[in-house]
Amino acid sequence: MKHTIYNSDNGRLKILTHYEQYLNSFDFEVERAFVDTSFGKTHVLMAGPKEGKPLFIFQGGNCVNPMTLSWLKPLIQKYRIYAPDTIGHPGYSEQKRISAKDDSFAQWIAELMDYFNIKKCAFLGPSYGAGIVLRLATYMPDRIDCAVLVSPAGLKLGSKMEMIQHILIPLLLFKNTSSAKYLEKITDRMSADCMKEMDRQIIGDIFRYVKLEQEMPKLTVRKELENYFSPTLIIAGEKDIFFPKKKIKRRAEQVIPNLTIFQSFNMGHFPSDDYLEKINNVIINFLNNYY
Repeated sequence: MKHTIYNSDNGRLKILTHYEQYLNSFDFEVERAFVDTSFGKTHVLMAGPKEGKPLFIFQGGNCVNPMTLSWLKPLIQKYRIYAPDTIGHPGYSEQKRISAKDDSFAQWIAELMDYFNIKKCAFLGPSYGAGIVLRLATYMPDRIDCAVLVSPAGLKLGSKMEMIQHILIPLLLFKNTSSAKYLEKITDRMSADCMKEMDRQIIGDIFRYVKLEQEMPKLTVRKELENYFSPTLIIAGEKDIFFPKKKIKRRAEQVIPNLTIFQSFNMGHFPSDDYLEKINNVIINFLNNYY
C-alpha cells in the first residue's frame, strides 16, 4: 500500500495544479530535480545564479513549496536557492511522513547537501521549515554557516486555547460545511487580515484534500544546541497565533547560543506584502554581514 497524505487522487491533482500555477506566476526561472534519499524521493526547486552562494529554504508546514518561495523572491537575485518539497507534506516529494522529533530531518538534509556537493551553507525556514533547520542545528551544527528562522516552529507554542478557539473549531466547521466564512475566519486570524485570495484558496483545498500534519517539530532545548554556534537571525510576528513574538523571544534567548539578531513585526503568521518587503531587507542585511 503506497503511503499518501491526500484523501483522494483528485485532491492530490488539485493541490499539484495550485503548485504549478504558483510556479508559473514567477518571473524567474526555476529548475527542478528529483533526489533519491533514504527517506524517499525528494523534489527540489532551484533558482538564482548557479555561481551564487547556496541557500537552502524549507517550506512552511501544510502548504506548498512555491508559496514559501514567493515570500523570498529578492534572495533569488544573489543566492543559489535550493528549496526541497518537505517529505510528507503537499508537493512532489515522497508522501510518507518522517519524524521532526529525532535526527531524521538532519539526515535527510545532509543527503540533499551531499547530492548537490554542498559541505556547508546558509539555511532559511519559515514556520515548520524553521523547526527542520533546528533539527539540523541539533544533530549536524557544522553544516550550517548561518540560519534565518521566520515565525519559527521548534521553540515555543502559542496559547492552546486561542488555537482551539480561532483555528481548530473553525477548521472542524469548515470541514463539515465547506462554508467560506469559516475559511475566512481561519485565514484572517493566521494573516492578521491580509491573506491573498490565491493563498486562501490553496489553504482551503489543503484543508479539504490533505491529511494535515498535526505534529509540530520538537521544541528545542538548550542542551541540544550546545555545539551550535552559527550566527542566527529570528524574525517573529507579534500577532502570530502559533508562535507569538513574546514567547519566541524569551525561548530563543534561552536556547540559541549565537542569537545574533531578533527582529519582530506587528504581523500574523502569514505576512502582508509590506511586511515581506521589510523581512527580506532584514534577511539580506543579515546574509551580507554573516554569509
